[in-house]
Amino acid sequence: MCEIHKNVTGMMLVSSIMLTMNVSAEDAKAPAADNKMIASALSAAPDKVAQDATVVAMEADGKMRTVRPGTNGFTCMADNPATPGPDPMCMDTNAMEWVHAWVAHTPPTPGKIGFMYMLAGGTDASNTDPYAAKPAANNHWVKTGPHVMIVGADASFYDLYPKNADPDTAVPYVMWAGTPYQHLMAPVQ
Repeated sequence: MCEIHKNVTGMMLVSSIMLTMNVSAEDAKAPAADNKMIASALSAAPDKVAQDATVVAMEADGKMRTVRPGTNGFTCMADNPATPGPDPMCMDTNAMEWVHAWVAHTPPTPGKIGFMYMLAGGTDASNTDPYAAKPAANNHWVKTGPHVMIVGADASFYDLYPKNADPDTAVPYVMWAGTPYQHLMAPVQ
């Protein structure tokens, strides 16, 4: 989850309800900037998932806008240009709900396992502090390449994987171990 630190502020407004919202005719005609955003967002997931995913963008006022409606229950966000590396992401409905809980500082719903793609890689983030905004001596900043995440699983699931503060990011590991927001990070290359 790591990398969603930079995008998550706007994601707080996104929930499974957003997946069913109506899209106006204006939204159906994507300007050039939206086309670039769509391409970035869809780079987070495999083609078969991306082709039918909803694409959202955070507007200057902090509100989320549906750039392109989807039909498969996945929602994708483009790379945040303010971050140092690529961080587009694509998540299923349960993962979106998990992100909403994390941003709101509330416990995620138990037993709602979610799946997230970040196939373009991710921006640096703390491996131990879900709310760290920048590197510090004690927050174990990590950098990840292309990966997928499993969120919302039972705590015993995460016990099967390394929970080191300074993990080997070339193998699956648990990020934010011991917090309500622990999740599995699994590299795909």
